[in-house]
Amino acid sequence: MEYPYRKCAGAVLFNEEGKVLICARNDLKHDDWQFPQGGIEDGETAVEAARRELFEETSVKSVQFVTALEEGQRYTFPEFILEKRKKRGIHNPGQDLYWCLFRFIGKDSEINLNTAEPEFRKYEWVTLDEAVKRVVDFKKTAYEKMAAAFSPFIG
Repeated sequence: MEYPYRKCAGAVLFNEEGKVLICARNDLKHDDWQFPQGGIEDGETAVEAARRELFEETSVKSVQFVTALEEGQRYTFPEFILEKRKKRGIHNPGQDLYWCLFRFIGKDSEINLNTAEPEFRKYEWVTLDEAVKRVVDFKKTAYEKMAAAFSPFIG
């Protein structure tokens, strides 16, 4: 049986210094960095899903929507991740990320990773280029395409 790629929303949050919020995953011993992201639920737009995921994963609400990419940026999971996912009953081969850009208008004290279901263990504000460098290889192309589109809005 062939399974579809999962539709996900990615939330890129930038501050007044032009730096983006990147987070290190909680479930790994080494630093796998990414932007907050998660599945788009039925009846939800990518922007709504990105706002929800941003709040669920970082507690951040103080944002202004800037722009979004209309086309999903696809990545495929490597075999070792596919095997882990299959054991958990998850069979999609990868994800289509629908990127959304938000300006952070709050204070850093609003950021709280100790959420109901913590996904991240730490965060940093870095340049967009640095964020792309830190992401795992299999997501890199999706991040590069997003960065090319969003960088004029951040700088």
